[in-house]
Amino acid sequence: MWTLDRPEYSARVTFTTCISNVRDDGLKARLQGVTQAVVDASSAFDAAAQQQTLHEIGRQPVVGGIVTTAEMGKVYADRMVKKGAPGRHIYDDIIAAPPQGRCPLCGQRPVSTLDHHLPKAHYPALAVAPLNLVPSCSDCNKAKLDGIPRTSAEVSLHPYFDDVDGERWLVAEVIETQPAAVRFKVVIPPTWDGTLGQRVHHHFKTLGLGRLYASEAAEELTNIRHQLINLRVAAGT
Repeated sequence: MWTLDRPEYSARVTFTTCISNVRDDGLKARLQGVTQAVVDASSAFDAAAQQQTLHEIGRQPVVGGIVTTAEMGKVYADRMVKKGAPGRHIYDDIIAAPPQGRCPLCGQRPVSTLDHHLPKAHYPALAVAPLNLVPSCSDCNKAKLDGIPRTSAEVSLHPYFDDVDGERWLVAEVIETQPAAVRFKVVIPPTWDGTLGQRVHHHFKTLGLGRLYASEAAEELTNIRHQLINLRVAAGT
């Protein structure tokens, strides 16, 4: 998984921008009325993510007691994602953040959407909170679905908060078959705490990264097959 800088937009700016052109006066008043609840939810998410306790955040089907999950979903879909929406530029900036346009969750496929780290269906106050929006490929987004972490070990890695690049944890094993294959597995460094190691295992399994990397390796081996044969002829096994 690749790390990313946190989005430059705050939850308050993003939410107020998204609801800025709501024409229904009653709806707009209710949305404006939960602005602080949205800001507070983002702050709680920030603190919990840093402490690896996102699983402890409670679900609230109605934001501030007055805005429903469906209404917050429409704020995201119609006022942030939709072309020409007031918050679309924020969506575009977040989705364009990863280097080379690669999904930070798998490191392989191109970014095509934003993933809600905690699903908006269960955490509607975080529907447009930038810290909860992670650029991802469609496959990783679908693999996560609307799963709710029940323990700290089930919290997926988050590119804004987790850095696992400092030590080697992904190991490849060459399988000497015809044709050759490569098997990938997670080996947790002894310096990591238990929770981080469990989360890496969960992330690797949930997103099917072992299968993805094995497939990518098989394609690479096919591409360099003749080069490897020539090297063997020239220099031996």
